[in-house]
Amino acid sequence: MAVEIVEIRMPRVAFRLRIKAGKEKEYDAAHRNVWPALLTKLKEVGISKYSIYRREQDLFLVMQVDDFDAAWRALDQDPINLQWQKEMKLLFEPVPGLKPGEKFAMMEEVFYLE
Repeated sequence: MAVEIVEIRMPRVAFRLRIKAGKEKEYDAAHRNVWPALLTKLKEVGISKYSIYRREQDLFLVMQVDDFDAAWRALDQDPINLQWQKEMKLLFEPVPGLKPGEKFAMMEEVFYLE
């Protein structure tokens, strides 16, 4: 009897952020030393395979997460994440094209090759 292995692909999300001019090195340095407790919390809320790409001031964040909104609601109540966000907030400027009420400039996936 053969056992069929079914691979479930977790949803991926992507969004944009923007760093203030002159804060790129500070942002990069912080992300070379992300707090271990924050990394643990990200995994606890279901975030995995999380990458951040940067070109000058523009950031492109990609992650796998089953429920992005639920993960962010949990993170918004976590003291470690709140402290990290407080520090990172000093490095960010508004993302061009952000619509009223949007917290993140979410990207729509239009192509994927596995």
